[in-house]
Amino acid sequence: MAFHLSYRERVTRLTKLDRTKRPVDILAIESSCDETAAAIIRDGQTVLSSVIASQIETHQRYGGVVPEVASRAHVEEIIAVIDEAMLKAQATWESLSAIAVTYAPGLIGALFVGVTAAKSLALAHDLPLIGVHHLAGHLYASMIDDTIEPAFLALIVSGGHTELVLCEEHGRFERLGHTRDDAAGEAFDKVARAMGLGYPGGPAIAKAALQGDETSIALPRAMLDDSYDFSFSGLKSAVLLHLDKAKKASRPVAIADVAASFQRAVVDVLLAKTALAIQRTGVKTLVLAGGVAANSTLRAELLQLCEELGVRAVIPPLWLCTDNATMIGAAAYFRYQKGEFDDLDLTAKANLPIDQW
Repeated sequence: MAFHLSYRERVTRLTKLDRTKRPVDILAIESSCDETAAAIIRDGQTVLSSVIASQIETHQRYGGVVPEVASRAHVEEIIAVIDEAMLKAQATWESLSAIAVTYAPGLIGALFVGVTAAKSLALAHDLPLIGVHHLAGHLYASMIDDTIEPAFLALIVSGGHTELVLCEEHGRFERLGHTRDDAAGEAFDKVARAMGLGYPGGPAIAKAALQGDETSIALPRAMLDDSYDFSFSGLKSAVLLHLDKAKKASRPVAIADVAASFQRAVVDVLLAKTALAIQRTGVKTLVLAGGVAANSTLRAELLQLCEELGVRAVIPPLWLCTDNATMIGAAAYFRYQKGEFDDLDLTAKANLPIDQW
């Protein structure tokens, strides 16, 4: 315990001096799923370096992410990725202001790799440690190309999460609604796999949908009520049932039509829930975040919706939609400014609502 407190005391003393200085360079680490990433971000917005070691090709043979395989790959890649990020930014340990790391939510083994690396480096170099919520990272990805001031609403759509979040102060979130079962991105992956389109499913379905008729197949839009919650399990099951009936009847399946109809059903629900939240909260800024934010149909129609409602839409560039460490550094900057640091007992958490960060 004395050693633990010694680290805390050293960091507290150093940051009292350092927090008045500029620039603030943060080394950020992300390993929540199948991307090993490190980046150095200056003042929450300027990207000095961003390095990502992707595992997509590794997991494609399995049709999805295998947690044990992902964890092993993170162990193999993380030191090299951090070293490359430091080299590209021409950074030294003395030039850094803090180390940030994704600690929740995600695959527990994968998270442990990143958290262990971050804590070891923070202790070795007397740098403050900042644990970052993965969804907060996605939300602040837009800060790299834009400036967002509260209050704002965020629609976070990824492989593991579909949520509507209200932010009235940087770093403080209220989760208005979330998926009751499958996340939108998860549904994309499962439907794509059933249609033989491979992994990841989002880009594959979006590509196939370009040649399809989105009105050709009647699919459900679940939970179009006055709540902010989502449900995509029934939609996924409806597509699987359609495919199964066609197979049993030896009927050919128009893959493009199925993809287009499925994508349309997902986008319809996302837009309806977002419009409801905008109208009820009265916010004037909407942030789109997460891997599914790369979907061109969703991006275009959300922009149109915001224009109709008189709301500013903030959408990150495509490279910031998928998992990366840049977004973790952007989110960590606000905690750094407030002096909100973590001790060396920071641990990975597979599940943690964003409003508990």
